[in-house]
Amino acid sequence: MAEAPGPTLSTDRLVLRRWLERDLAPFAAMNADPEVMRYFTRPLGADESDAMVGRIESRFDEHGYGLWAVERRADQAFLGFTGLATTESLGFVGPAAALLGPPPIPEAEIGWRFARFAWGQGYATEAARAALRFGFDSAGMHEVVSLTSTLNLRSMRVMERIGLHRDPAEDFDHPRIPEGSPIRRHVLYRLTGAEFRDLP
Repeated sequence: MAEAPGPTLSTDRLVLRRWLERDLAPFAAMNADPEVMRYFTRPLGADESDAMVGRIESRFDEHGYGLWAVERRADQAFLGFTGLATTESLGFVGPAAALLGPPPIPEAEIGWRFARFAWGQGYATEAARAALRFGFDSAGMHEVVSLTSTLNLRSMRVMERIGLHRDPAEDFDHPRIPEGSPIRRHVLYRLTGAEFRDLP
């Protein structure tokens, strides 16, 4: 995998960048960790994890943004990813798009996934703020959403710290998760560009 041109985002402690070959092994290890993948349908095998990186990189080429690999400045350690995924790529098209409310459909979901050793240090919040800034200021997005299982309190706290807000009336059953699964019920958080610019 050759290093591809930007966009690269920087924060005090982190670099959000395109993916490199050396990210594949730690990413696969992270995706195989049952605790990291607790609120997904299952852990991923190495081939599935590598294929996910291929899809992520393709979307960078197509849209000019995506799920950035997150690297710690101090030691270049791979921590996980944070970024913006198009709502179409998440499967919210056709009837499923109604889950996201009336037009205009939000351009992207902001999301993150970090290795366990990186939890509890504010990295997800720091990286997500940088991704939001790119989405609203550079990509000209109108609204960004974030969604997760109603059980995933850790991610919900990050959503709230970066300024997103939830209306419980918008909680929904995720169309890609089987009926009867304890993680099927999801919350939906939102943030508009105007709201983002009013944040302290």
